[in-house]
Amino acid sequence: MTQLRSVVRGCGAYLPSRILTNEELAQTVDTSDEWIVQRTGIRQRHIAAEGEMTSDLAIGAAKAALADAGIDATDIDLIVLATSTPDNTFPATATAVQAALGMTQGFAFDVQAVCSGFVYALAIADKFLVSGQHKRALVIGAETFSRILDWTDRTTCVLFGDGAGAIVLEAAEDAGDRGVLTTHLRSDGRHKLKLYVDGGPSSTRTTGLLRMEGREVFRHAVGMITDVIRDAFAATGETAETIDWFVPHQANRRIIDASAQKLGIAPEKVVVTVDQHGNTSAASIPLALVAARQDGRIAQGDLVLLEAMGGGFTWASALVRW
Repeated sequence: MTQLRSVVRGCGAYLPSRILTNEELAQTVDTSDEWIVQRTGIRQRHIAAEGEMTSDLAIGAAKAALADAGIDATDIDLIVLATSTPDNTFPATATAVQAALGMTQGFAFDVQAVCSGFVYALAIADKFLVSGQHKRALVIGAETFSRILDWTDRTTCVLFGDGAGAIVLEAAEDAGDRGVLTTHLRSDGRHKLKLYVDGGPSSTRTTGLLRMEGREVFRHAVGMITDVIRDAFAATGETAETIDWFVPHQANRRIIDASAQKLGIAPEKVVVTVDQHGNTSAASIPLALVAARQDGRIAQGDLVLLEAMGGGFTWASALVRW
């Protein structure tokens, strides 16, 4: 019996044109470029324009991914969109993307796992494809976190940005060792108050604003990240030495560096874009993937390790042979 494998056929990104630098932020809150860079590694972030919605960013990334894959939206059976900042409470933002792309077949839905959302969406789409019931999927991470920030709180408003990234996955019988090799998803709801938004339809009837206990998040992050990565290595027999690229969630440079060091991953294998994008939540991994693909680092056949941790807490890993 032939085994199906979900293979990456293309990727694309979209970033709002407005760039907000650390120096600009320092004019409105008590902070400085030196303070932000030293603690986070972030130098700038992109901010969605007035009226520019999460779906707009997702549509831009989806079109770029389809063009890179050389296929039309009519070839897509499934859209899984990871976001914590949807256009509306309902319907799913993925359906707005579906309509904008002119895709009338198949189905589309959102996944909410905060910063782990893209890896969750990747795992879900992979399961649909390897079942043999669907052929091609768009997996998107898109966020407008600027809309849920308290811009007077210097501990959080400096961290986040807006953006979207997408990949096209295709079920292939002749993939060899390419494709999604393994995914590992975790959550622990006991940690809700360490990173959450203080609003919602059934509680406050408001959108709410992001609240975070930064030291607590940092304290848990490295251990949780290494946990699911070790699971990925155990499932595949791969190691820190055999992977070609480590593409982590771009939350904080110190977390990225500490995780790589704990796992024994060489610094030159780590893809870092947090300095340019800030933390874009579910969009951060696909944005980093696109950056590394476009500059020639990630090539066909490379073994790519993905990981993320987000509010909830949620955390996840994936190993993909490009």
